Amino acid sequence: MAVRVRFAPSPTGELHVGNARTALFNWLYARRNRGVFVLRIEDTDVERSEARYEGQLMQDLRWLGLDWEEGPDHLPDRGGAYGPYRQSERLALYQRYARELIAAGSAYYCFCSPDELEKDRRAAQAAGRQQIYSGKCRALPPAEAISRKEAGETASVRLRVPDEPLRFEDLVSGTVEFSPDVIGDPILLRSNGTAAYNYAVVIDDGLMQITHVIRGDDHISNTPRQMAVYHALARLPSPATDGCDWRLPQFAHLSTILGPDHTRLSKRHGVTSLAHFRERGILPEALANYLALLGWAPSGGDREIFSLPELVEAFSLEQVSRSPAIFDPVKLHWMNRHYLKQSDPERVLDLAIPIFRAAGQIGESPGEDLRRWLRGVVELLLPAVDDLSQLPEQARVIFEYDAAASIANDENQQVLAEPGARQVIEGFAEQAQQDEELTVERFRAALDHVKKTTRQKGKSLFQPVRIALTGSPSGRQLDRLVPLLEAGSRLELPKPVKSCRQRLMEFQQAWQR
Repeated sequence: MAVRVRFAPSPTGELHVGNARTALFNWLYARRNRGVFVLRIEDTDVERSEARYEGQLMQDLRWLGLDWEEGPDHLPDRGGAYGPYRQSERLALYQRYARELIAAGSAYYCFCSPDELEKDRRAAQAAGRQQIYSGKCRALPPAEAISRKEAGETASVRLRVPDEPLRFEDLVSGTVEFSPDVIGDPILLRSNGTAAYNYAVVIDDGLMQITHVIRGDDHISNTPRQMAVYHALARLPSPATDGCDWRLPQFAHLSTILGPDHTRLSKRHGVTSLAHFRERGILPEALANYLALLGWAPSGGDREIFSLPELVEAFSLEQVSRSPAIFDPVKLHWMNRHYLKQSDPERVLDLAIPIFRAAGQIGESPGEDLRRWLRGVVELLLPAVDDLSQLPEQARVIFEYDAAASIANDENQQVLAEPGARQVIEGFAEQAQQDEELTVERFRAALDHVKKTTRQKGKSLFQPVRIALTGSPSGRQLDRLVPLLEAGSRLELPKPVKSCRQRLMEFQQAWQR
């Protein structure tokens, strides 16, 4: 059979790193083997599932560069022969197969109330036994069970699990075996008629002809229950199976992703959702590249930079590690800086503009003059940021100026107290007043003149001037910053940018006070 894989998220929240890596590995495996990538929405949790989350996760997957051949989209070129692709639209299928399993003796009605089940669970816990279903309703004669159900008694449907071990070969973990003693008879249909996860997922995977189930290792304990369902469905008479042979897919369970402190990655570690990474200005190609290296390593070398097509060519499940992967924000930021440097400047500018706007540094609709100026701002500041969300903070040197605060700063006072600092600033201010605008050439000529007249050089020359213009003794290149200050002062912005001459005048006035 052709390779068919699926990514089956629940629309109960934002798409996070762990699920995004699972989606990526499934997509890479499908593309590497010229197979089919299916998107299925597991939305049977009615109380928590929301349409907005479904839309968001689709947007996140596409942003990451992942597409699918079959899924719940309402576009003409989407869909597929195995739909519907939302579990909420497949309830009739789950109920029909449950009836077939009951008729075949592979499942039975369970009339135990929630209170009874909880009492049994506590008793098993106190006795140190496995907290599984006691099998109380297993021995009910089928006719009696059907009669009670038809009389209106509330009942769930349970699978009758044979007393034999369940063993499978995991493509990552190797041989895995579970005793039936730790499984019990799992619920297939709840008493309200909805399908339990470990039942619905088998019906879906089987009917959708999924050949490989690639998912997180938190699902490995679900696998024996799902195998038991597969085995029961495979024993049904052929007319009841819709032509499906209910062959077990191959399983590959991906290792857990841990935070830098080696605990399971969670919100306490900071940003973990794709939506937030996008908002912070992490490029999708950087995130996809980084996620691919969480638990997978290419054979034959320590290469780390891969485009999506290159990942497709290099990917294999044989190189997926059993060991937990550590999510390292520092490494992600390193990779993001690499991709930012390689990206088209206009693309980076388009991504940065909403961030500047959200920070209140620019207005709603930047014209061509403002775009041209912002491009220079971004190019100047980009080497100093890990992601684009840091640009507004770095740009404060341009958009904000407070001469009194600069002079009051302890570090600045040490520089300003040095011999010659006042003469440097006064000399530079005098030179700056001779032209309406400080171009790069005039700025350099002014500094050269001050250097000759004051005999100051190096830090003694540059730091006082930098403090007077920016409020800090260090920062980005002054000969690139000065023209941006001059050009910015002529633009209409929510808060006007102060020119170099205005800054020098305010600084001298504050220093005299």
